[in-house]
Amino acid sequence: MARTKRWEQTLFSNGRMEYKLSSWRYFSDFINQVMLDYTNYVYRGHASSKWKLEPTLDRIIKSPTSEKRLDHLNQFKLETRGRRGSNPPQLKDDNDWWALGQHHGLSTPLLDWTESPFVALYFAAEAARKEGTSTMAVFSLFQIGVNLINKKIVKDEEIVKINGHKPTVKLVRPLSDENSRLVSQRGLFTRGPNNMHLEEWINTYRNKSSVKDTYIFLQKITIPTTGIVDCLKYLNRMNINHSTLFPDLTGASEFCNKHLSINRY
Repeated sequence: MARTKRWEQTLFSNGRMEYKLSSWRYFSDFINQVMLDYTNYVYRGHASSKWKLEPTLDRIIKSPTSEKRLDHLNQFKLETRGRRGSNPPQLKDDNDWWALGQHHGLSTPLLDWTESPFVALYFAAEAARKEGTSTMAVFSLFQIGVNLINKKIVKDEEIVKINGHKPTVKLVRPLSDENSRLVSQRGLFTRGPNNMHLEEWINTYRNKSSVKDTYIFLQKITIPTTGIVDCLKYLNRMNINHSTLFPDLTGASEFCNKHLSINRY
């Protein structure tokens, strides 16, 4: 009797690749055999494989030119007065402010990514357990590919600006010491054109970039959520949990709660 395949490739189209794993238990093997030597990819976990790569603010504000976005950020800046300590670091641009808000629950135009595929798996599994989904996903994004497409977009005079900016995808790495979670999670962000999710952006602009057909810009790894509790226990043995990823009182509380809700966590 033939064994069930650990994973299979289900799509290769327009710079996008999709894989389907038969169990979360094969995720480590997949990374070791397929992704180990590729250091320029960053990762993101989703509770549901059906969810788009779109930020929270785009789900709320449907117009790419709406002034509500700037109003929302300005209100956040105002509300943080006196709440960042006695001598808070200076935040140089709006993306730094968005990044600060992102890790404190603010709806923003940013997407979280991490350099660790296993951290991405943790966030996918943690959220999937709460959402009760049947399949989760881990995405991997090729940073060099994003920059190559950006360069072509900037040079192409036929591509119109939106809100005064070309529709590029920015890789955001805040340098502020204020966000300890970002360091623990080996995190960064992407900020794309308003109301255009990342897969749509690649489909729209990849061909205009004239970059190599062999580049895989985005990979989607779909994983069944069967045995999700064991997945979280496995990641905890790897020291990937709320305590290490959220080095604050919230992280400590969530970590202790896990021991109540998961037997032998």
